[in-house]
Amino acid sequence: MIIREDAIYGRQSVDRKDSISIESQIEFCKYELRGGNFRKYTDKGYSGKNTDRPKFQEMMADIRRGLIKRVVVYKLDRISRSILDFATMMETFQEYNVEFVSSTEKFDTSTPMGRAMLNICIVFAQLERETIQKRVTDAYYSRCQHGFHMSGAAPYGFQLEPTTIEGIRTKMMKPDPETADIAKLMFEMYSQPGISFGDIRPLLCRRGHPDLRQGNDTGLYLPTFEKPHLRTG
Repeated sequence: MIIREDAIYGRQSVDRKDSISIESQIEFCKYELRGGNFRKYTDKGYSGKNTDRPKFQEMMADIRRGLIKRVVVYKLDRISRSILDFATMMETFQEYNVEFVSSTEKFDTSTPMGRAMLNICIVFAQLERETIQKRVTDAYYSRCQHGFHMSGAAPYGFQLEPTTIEGIRTKMMKPDPETADIAKLMFEMYSQPGISFGDIRPLLCRRGHPDLRQGNDTGLYLPTFEKPHLRTG
């Protein structure tokens, strides 16, 4: 005979350093269980925007195997920030008679009003996630407009120079005196009909450019856009 157990699920995103730790989440949930036995599933460094989380998927598989009777989370948005994913999850819970409990939010899922409040909360959880995403995207766009270098190494033909923009220390790209002419030549070659990426390296090597002849693969950077754009730009 299979004995069904309680399950605790915890999740923490890597980009939310101010969020409560998984360890603290587990302690809150254990209090809800009043000392009973439980299975623990934790996903650290995963977003709640979808269900592509290994331990979440393992928990759902155990539910379908009839091993779990109740799932406890610290807060609703720890298990999902997607309306569609949450609805699908709750359908599975209902199908396998699994109770859902949030240790910091009290929902009575046995009543229509309780289920409605649960759905309203997940709507706001998804809204918060999408608002954060837009704020981050807007911040990147604004920094790019002001000339900030966002991340990564400079492409071949450029170098990064420390600078200060509006009181903020950052880096900007500027032409590299030693390689800028070669980079320009690479663009000119690629813009010609019949010239492919594979043709450029041997052509440059035959012209005696030392970086390429010595096998400096990092130098072979070209944007991946179509030739017509390159010719008309």
